[in-house]
Amino acid sequence: MKIFRLVAGIALLSLVIPSMVILAQEEKVDGVQAAEAKQDEDGKQEFELPKANEDGWIPLFNGVDLTGWTPKIRGYDLGENFANTFRVEDGVLKVSYDGYDRFDDKYGHLFYQQKFSHFALRVEYRFVGEQVAGGPGWAWRNSGAMLHGQAPESMGRDQNFPVSIEAQFLGGNGKDERPTLNLCTPGTHVVMDGKLHTPHCKNSASPTIHGDEWVVAVMEVHGNDVIRHFVNDNLVMEYQNPQLDPKDTDAKPLIINGQLQLDSGWISLQSESHPIEFRKVEIRLLDRDSANSKKVGEKPAPQKFDNF
Repeated sequence: MKIFRLVAGIALLSLVIPSMVILAQEEKVDGVQAAEAKQDEDGKQEFELPKANEDGWIPLFNGVDLTGWTPKIRGYDLGENFANTFRVEDGVLKVSYDGYDRFDDKYGHLFYQQKFSHFALRVEYRFVGEQVAGGPGWAWRNSGAMLHGQAPESMGRDQNFPVSIEAQFLGGNGKDERPTLNLCTPGTHVVMDGKLHTPHCKNSASPTIHGDEWVVAVMEVHGNDVIRHFVNDNLVMEYQNPQLDPKDTDAKPLIINGQLQLDSGWISLQSESHPIEFRKVEIRLLDRDSANSKKVGEKPAPQKFDNF
């Protein structure tokens, strides 16, 4: 009888101990997830942002690897970084095409892991090298930062661009005028000077930047209110009320209950066939009441940032 009880006790412990270990592991996993991510009002994961620098800007790019970023390249699944298009070398985030034979419309976007609403995005970029074979003429020294973009997982496998507001980066050819920090609107519209603006692109008031010079671009975004573009601390573009284009094929599935207005979305960096480098990608979260204007067409004073 004693032997039977001993065997039974050992058998019971063999069932209980693994269960306790599993519970402990689950609690640990849940604890890590709670520290790293929470859910926003739409049920999406919202990750804890890195610590801000001394100047108040939060680095989204860590200078080491692509932690927090996910590529989506046309013709490939989300997360597949074809030919190592997006990479980090010598502390710089590079968009490179040395693994391509031809571009063949492989438009790519590198998405940050969560969406934002009211923020300033600061990017330091420069164009380098030569455009890959097969890249369209308009994409020579052309890239951009996509704002208020659709969720990367909602993009079609063969979709060229996310539905978004694009702050377009352009480089000069050494002689002709070609402003940067322009506005382009894949699947979207904005309001400009009190009127709905439907053309795809609109040039900014920036000077042309030739050569391989580093450019400091800041995009100040106030939800569905005003959005401003700055080049090297100078205001060059301003518009309001970003919204979905109800006639656009990619935008139509994103319209829920007739709601067109965009208040938030994902940030992404483009690959459009010309090599580009980013040495800083930083964000500063803004107060929801900091736009200084709620009336369409009114021209509020730009937000002031230290250390542009």
